Amino acid sequence: MSTIPLTVTGAEALRKELHEMKTVHRPAVIAAIAEARAHGDLSENAEYDAAKEKQGFIEGRIAELESKLSSAQIINPTLINADGACVFGATVELEDLQSSEVVTYQIVGDDEADIKDGKISISSPISRALIGKYAGDIAEVHAPSGIREYEILNVKYI
Repeated sequence: MSTIPLTVTGAEALRKELHEMKTVHRPAVIAAIAEARAHGDLSENAEYDAAKEKQGFIEGRIAELESKLSSAQIINPTLINADGACVFGATVELEDLQSSEVVTYQIVGDDEADIKDGKISISSPISRALIGKYAGDIAEVHAPSGIREYEILNVKYI
């Protein structure tokens, strides 16, 4: 089984979701199934079918979260000593050389990625182009719209 890289924040978010699934959603769906059973004939009971389907989703998500957390490699970006290189967990300030737009991204695990929050997946094209580079380097990103060039302005471990 391969390890899944996660930041401390990302691992905590997964733990929180797992706790909520087990303590809130699972008991709620069990109660819904019990209530639907009380309505009689299960063969034509749409509420029962919907509750069982929801239970399957919840149990699947719980298993997925437990699997990810058990194989997670949790990385604290503040403890990284990469001598200024772009690595997992780093926060990178970039300038798009075509538009001169400056953006800041943190390189995170697949489950943590949220472009609106400035977090990009380690497996994204831009992350793959940045890994191993330093401030002042130019990164060529092979995007669906073509090749984009970014200058790395700053690399921080926060």
